[in-house]
Amino acid sequence: MADKNSSKNNFIMQAGILAAAGIISRIIGLLYRGPLQSVIGNLGLGYYQSAYNYYTIILLISSYSIPSAISKAIAQKLGEKEYRNAHRLFHGAMIYVLVVGGIASLFLFFGAGLFVSGAAVTVLRTFAPTIFVYGILGVLRGYFQAHKSMAQTSVSQILEQIANAVVSVGAAYLLIQMFMGTMEVPADQAGQVMRATYGAVGSALGTGVGVLVALLFMAGVYALNRGMILRRVQRDRHEHVDSYGQIFKTITLVVTPFILSTAVYNLSSTVNNSIYTKWYPSLRNLDTVSIYEKYGIFSGQSLTMSNIPIAFASAMASAMIPSVAQLMAARDVKGAREKIGLAVKTTMVISIPCAVGLFVLAKPVISLLFTNKTAEELNLAAALLMTLSLSVIFYALSTLNSSILQGLGKVNTPIINAGISLVVQTVAAVLLLMFTRLDLYSIAIANTLYSGMMCVLNQWAVRRAVGYRQEIVKTFVIPVFASAFMGAAAWAIYEGLYMVTKSMRISVIPAIVIAAVVYFVMLILMRGITEQELRSFPKGYLLVKVAKKCRLLR
Repeated sequence: MADKNSSKNNFIMQAGILAAAGIISRIIGLLYRGPLQSVIGNLGLGYYQSAYNYYTIILLISSYSIPSAISKAIAQKLGEKEYRNAHRLFHGAMIYVLVVGGIASLFLFFGAGLFVSGAAVTVLRTFAPTIFVYGILGVLRGYFQAHKSMAQTSVSQILEQIANAVVSVGAAYLLIQMFMGTMEVPADQAGQVMRATYGAVGSALGTGVGVLVALLFMAGVYALNRGMILRRVQRDRHEHVDSYGQIFKTITLVVTPFILSTAVYNLSSTVNNSIYTKWYPSLRNLDTVSIYEKYGIFSGQSLTMSNIPIAFASAMASAMIPSVAQLMAARDVKGAREKIGLAVKTTMVISIPCAVGLFVLAKPVISLLFTNKTAEELNLAAALLMTLSLSVIFYALSTLNSSILQGLGKVNTPIINAGISLVVQTVAAVLLLMFTRLDLYSIAIANTLYSGMMCVLNQWAVRRAVGYRQEIVKTFVIPVFASAFMGAAAWAIYEGLYMVTKSMRISVIPAIVIAAVVYFVMLILMRGITEQELRSFPKGYLLVKVAKKCRLLR
């Protein structure tokens, strides 16, 4: 029993490390979005996000799924102690990404005009080299994740975001000053487009530099461990050695479903972008510049904020794939069920209060991190964030369950579910834009509908795959009630402080801190989390110590 509990704690701890890194990375990403927005404006964000959506799709098809896919394949070899074959898989994966990543980068650079138009073409071309670099980084991350060592990936993620933040803002500012300072720029709409374009290109450069910094770090870590890795390979006494033909076949069979699943899963934003920035202006005869500006508010502010809590689910998903794959390889279905149940509960305990907090404090949170020129822009960003808040829970659970299904070997199921959800979302978005005046809210509603469909379909598929039933009360009911108390406390504290300070930024920070304490207390008082589960979180022993001193735990 001690071993089982230790395994559970280690699993959550590793996921927690990735989650902490993901959250820190998202926070860094948020902190630089404010200065970036002030430099390039909402129009610049609109161009950047439009190009970024298509860059993401090409990245997903070529390289993005590599860490998860490679970690699964190598973890299976490590589980059977085939260290030589695991290392040959690593080499084969590196060759794979060099070829595929190179082709994808060239395709994106020369074919940028096929995806976007106008100013966004230059921005998309700037993203192209990053795809090649990311593939190599992905293999190194997947290799260490297969060994259930998440610290390297976590540090690289943080370094990537720091470099991204510094270079994005700095390059955007310098490009605007260098190029626009040497020419006469009209003060009309054409001047705004020019400024936004140079700024968006600078931000795209920051993305590439961030990935390059992370790659250099991971390469250094691998170099430090290379001697130990090779000694272990030399001690491997397995007679069967996979040929590189078998290895490339394995990589293709493993990577392809991950690529399809992740690509279809992430097509949602790209489809929404195309519908709103290309089809909708022609439907209503609207100015495309104002459309891109509003889309910049939606994607650069509201959608960015709603994606922060999903970092924990993404980290949990990364930890789930090799763990579940090894359990299923050992035919330990009971162990897989227990790990799935623990992962779902932990994800819900985090994502439900985050969704409630974003709904209740949407306006002050947007005001804290972004600078909007008018009250109308601030109100629009806040209202869109409130509309998206429910999708936080749906996306967290569907992201986790997609990875669980991949770990169980049901690699086609998330693809089918994502395809069904994408069709429903697209139809809903088109109908809402055609027959209502909801404008951007149509996209936010369609996004939430997509995540909800994915959540239901994936949860049902996991249940059928392993005969698994999730515990309801402590996983969903208690976190919802505790979050309701937390939301009420957050709203009351914020409103009270705002009456005194008249500052949203000053009032919201104490409200968030106190709300987190209220949720923590209510969750323990309602017996929604055990001492053992609390200890499994990063720095969980400190939380247990505080809870016992406050007599919340005995």
